[in-house]
Amino acid sequence: MKKTLAEQLAAHFCALDYDTLAQENRRAVKRLLLDYLGVAVAGSQTGSGKVAREYAMSSGGFEEATLIGDGRRAPAMQAALANAISSHSVELDDIDVLALFHFSPPVYSAALATAEQKGRDGRDLLVALAAGCEMMERLSKAANNSLRNRAYHTTPTCGIFGATVAAGLLLGNSEEQMVSSLGLAGAQSGGLMEMYGPSMQKRFNPGPASRGGVTAAAMANMGFTGAATIFEGERGWLKAFTDQNDPGQLSLDLDKPYQLDIEFKPYSCARPIHNAIDCALEIRKKHAPDLNRIKSMTMARHPDWAHYHQNASPQTYHEAQVSLPYSVAVAFTDGQALFPQYNNARLKEPMLLRLSEMLKITVDDSLPRGVSCRLTVEMDDGTRHEAQVDYPKGSIQNSMSDAELQAKFDSLTIPVIGQSRSAEAADMVANIEQCRDIGVLMRVLAPASN
Repeated sequence: MKKTLAEQLAAHFCALDYDTLAQENRRAVKRLLLDYLGVAVAGSQTGSGKVAREYAMSSGGFEEATLIGDGRRAPAMQAALANAISSHSVELDDIDVLALFHFSPPVYSAALATAEQKGRDGRDLLVALAAGCEMMERLSKAANNSLRNRAYHTTPTCGIFGATVAAGLLLGNSEEQMVSSLGLAGAQSGGLMEMYGPSMQKRFNPGPASRGGVTAAAMANMGFTGAATIFEGERGWLKAFTDQNDPGQLSLDLDKPYQLDIEFKPYSCARPIHNAIDCALEIRKKHAPDLNRIKSMTMARHPDWAHYHQNASPQTYHEAQVSLPYSVAVAFTDGQALFPQYNNARLKEPMLLRLSEMLKITVDDSLPRGVSCRLTVEMDDGTRHEAQVDYPKGSIQNSMSDAELQAKFDSLTIPVIGQSRSAEAADMVANIEQCRDIGVLMRVLAPASN
């Protein structure tokens, strides 16, 4: 009898171990571990991160896993929820290539909470992280762009399956238990793109996915069974969440090493905006235009993303982080677009308002990529400056170096946990294969007073 997709995936993931994990994937998930921890530490101090941390502690329970940026310990599923929200709260988390989803909030939060709970080591963690990311990306490839076009947010919707696989491996789930856990993940999958605006809604989405992954893996480990046909069944996940899909992506080349393509964010905003920021920074660097003398600005975008991120008058920093006009304006004024630039106090600055409101967005289907942008700036003397960016900084084709990722980590962690603990955490990540207990790493990720 032919195996279901869940059964094939369970056999594949349960057979993974550190020795068979491709060297490139070890390096990829290790680089992402440093990035995730830095982003989560910074995000834990935001309004959404603080609420998530307090919520995680509010119900009591066993002290199983550490709240990043805090030091207190909560049940693993609650720590996964809070840390996922924290890591998605400053818009600096990683990106995939196809759907622009975020691997680390759902997958890494679930894996680290489970690894700490069970006292697992660094090698076990790397395998679980790679497997969780692969599961998430395979499902996204099977479902997108239909999934996104139906208003589902890929990060939580697919992320819960990645979180489930990662947690399941760290719990030592059998193939049969892994199949059941995937069914239980499907029972909880969700997350909508109705998340832009002044609220914290977007930050919330990966939290339940990470918590749900821990729950699915743990309950399957205890004997709760789930549907083996969760993906391709008549009323399965693909039928429910997509109009068009490619189930074959879930089982494609399971006998070959899987290539993880993980991209990183240098700017604290939605990824499709990064190309636009790079355009502004390129013009700023080459021509240093007098901002008072800019007469008009036009941003050509590919049809895939042209109708997103158009709000030129954000009222909160949450809205600013998904505003292309504001991001371009602040890139021109500050020469960067990090979290301090997305500050409620800055939203009414006259120059930022002027540049934001001036920017006109047009659609150009000749641009080569969905995120491609071309910025044209016209000065009051008729001079025109133009820049086109197809691959933003942090992409596979325009990558961030290890040194740049380290600098990003330092900038995010030192203000929260101090220089000494920041350096200790970075050193532990660099040598994670030698870490005997992930809990040791997690306990460093808190202010020294804790």
